Amino acid sequence: MGSLPASRTRSYGSRQNPSLSRDEATIEEWPYLDEEVLLRTRSRKVCMTCHWFRHHAGPNCIPLLTCQLHQGLLAQGEHLTSRCQGWTDDMTGKRGWAPEVA
Repeated sequence: MGSLPASRTRSYGSRQNPSLSRDEATIEEWPYLDEEVLLRTRSRKVCMTCHWFRHHAGPNCIPLLTCQLHQGLLAQGEHLTSRCQGWTDDMTGKRGWAPEVA
């Protein structure tokens, strides 16, 4: 089983350069999501509680906040105050932690 270099993160595509293969595309290249996608909200339905939300160690170990659904980056703080139309409950809350080992 091959491993990726420490500076690279596996992703499933990039909107900025669709010619890159899955192994060549990096999360750092994803575009930032804007108000066309993100909606302000005052409920618990924010990006951080969404099934599609992830965080990754970026360059210099600065966290990158991502939306796997839109394959985009979230600006710091946006994950606490915004959501998109594709928001879904986090599956770990419904199925428990690591259900695949149960």
